[in-house]
Amino acid sequence: MGILEGKTAFVTGGTGGIGSAICRRFIKEGADVVAADLSENGTATRFIKYDVTSEDVAKGTFEELAKGWNKLDILVNAAGIEIEKTIEETSLEEWNQSFAVNVTGTFLTSKYALPLLRKSAGASIINFGSYDGFIADPGLAVYCATKGAVHALTKAMACDHGPEGIRVNAICPGYVDTPMLQSFFTGEGSGGDGKSLNDLQQAVRDVHPMRTYGTPDDIANLVNWLASDEARYASGQLWVIDGGLSAQVQQMKL
Repeated sequence: MGILEGKTAFVTGGTGGIGSAICRRFIKEGADVVAADLSENGTATRFIKYDVTSEDVAKGTFEELAKGWNKLDILVNAAGIEIEKTIEETSLEEWNQSFAVNVTGTFLTSKYALPLLRKSAGASIINFGSYDGFIADPGLAVYCATKGAVHALTKAMACDHGPEGIRVNAICPGYVDTPMLQSFFTGEGSGGDGKSLNDLQQAVRDVHPMRTYGTPDDIANLVNWLASDEARYASGQLWVIDGGLSAQVQQMKL
């Protein structure tokens, strides 16, 4: 029997690189899982088309889920986008869209999930911040800003809803091998200066104390623990998982 047996879970960005790994792990641990995303992308669990930026979609989705579920135990806000630009290069439309997905999406989904979460014997909300919410990579200004906002929102939610038996934490990954990371390698924001993709990938590995970057399953392992009753005393925290990258005094500029 898995540690999430009998629990229900809703994962935004559930068909993306990290989101799909989280869904697979939750299913393995016995949870009833819904993957919420814009495209199905061959998910192995129940899929709901879901736009995190739409209040009507968020409200309607959880009203519909309440007809089949009497509670929600786990909410993972994993949907996110990244724009590789400085503030001078970023348009207002791009700025607003980044905040709409990364911050407002977390707000709306959590807001309308709360009635179901309150019915759980011990609910867990897991938001997605980033090590870029603490320190910055070059050319990721709006992304860094959104993740800093998610960090602050996570702590506020933990304070507000802890008395209701709802734990709230944020996962703060470093470099993880996802399509978003590969896009960063090939984008101008990487500061690659004409280096080959292989050279950039190796440079990223080498700058980590562990000499590697993470996989979606590495992130799913931590999410799985925070979702479980084993983490019953863990709340209001920003869990950095970056292979020791941010522990260093100085980092290589990539």
